[in-house]
Amino acid sequence: MSQRVQLHALRLALLIGVTLAVALGTRAERAIAPPAQGAFRTVSDETGRTVRLPVPVRRVISLAPSVTESIYALGLENLLVGDTDYCDYPEAATKLPKVGGATNPSLEEIAHLKPDVVLVIRSLNRLETVQQLERLGIATYATDPHNLDEVRSSVHRLADILGNPSAGEALDLSLQEKDKVLQGKLQGTPPSRALFVVWTEPLISVGKHTFIADALAHAGATSVVESSQDWPRISLEEMVRLQPEFLVFASSHSEQVARDVEALAKRPGWNLLDAVKQRKFVVISEAINRPAPRLFSAVEDLARHLHPGLFPETAGPEAMSAPKGNN
Repeated sequence: MSQRVQLHALRLALLIGVTLAVALGTRAERAIAPPAQGAFRTVSDETGRTVRLPVPVRRVISLAPSVTESIYALGLENLLVGDTDYCDYPEAATKLPKVGGATNPSLEEIAHLKPDVVLVIRSLNRLETVQQLERLGIATYATDPHNLDEVRSSVHRLADILGNPSAGEALDLSLQEKDKVLQGKLQGTPPSRALFVVWTEPLISVGKHTFIADALAHAGATSVVESSQDWPRISLEEMVRLQPEFLVFASSHSEQVARDVEALAKRPGWNLLDAVKQRKFVVISEAINRPAPRLFSAVEDLARHLHPGLFPETAGPEAMSAPKGNN
């Protein structure tokens, strides 16, 4: 082989070797390079706060029963790593690790569970709790629904921040359809005048800007209370003057409420209400107290009691009848 050919072959070998070494080196660098930091996105919660969330969200703590219910309704309960002592629906929620009460959660327990985000609701949780979590570097996202439409949109947005917007869209459409069918049944029916009783002593009802007042309206009722306060205290004199057609209670124990109403019938003031004399009261699920998807079922149940003639297939007694001689 001539010297020139040998020299060319040597140069070619060196070139191939260098190219291979560079390629292998690049692969090695890729293999040992640390993984890129997780992606984040910035969103605004329902109070207007800016929240920085990891993508995807994998660990969630709920500090409100309504938020816990919403997560289960969305089918995203696999993300829940903790909730409060009062998160009791569905039954599976009671088995999650507990972080204390909604207004006084254990910050130590929350930090121990390493959440990506803690979900709160403005009407229940304290701003101080949110601020304390922020100081610990824990993201918080707040919901703030005030009526049924906002409950739907709130749950829809919740699904989006948890990484499954399609689940939110499907649930939103389902709730819209449920309400549409109900409003079709109620169309043209005069609303019943109702007093929603939060507490009897002192008497506390709901204000006109609450989601419960909106729920009454969607059930074919109108609240006799016009207060702008969320939880106004009503005097017995005012209650008698208003003379509601129905008293509405929320409880999982209808038998207990029935006994309470019998006791109310003997109290001064209450015994002057026609609704008490005629036992025209309705007991519905405590779900009406929570701005979550189950609220729509409670609204339908209330409508069935207030307007049983519109639901002949499942109509039940409109209200308890008064015992003879007990007026």
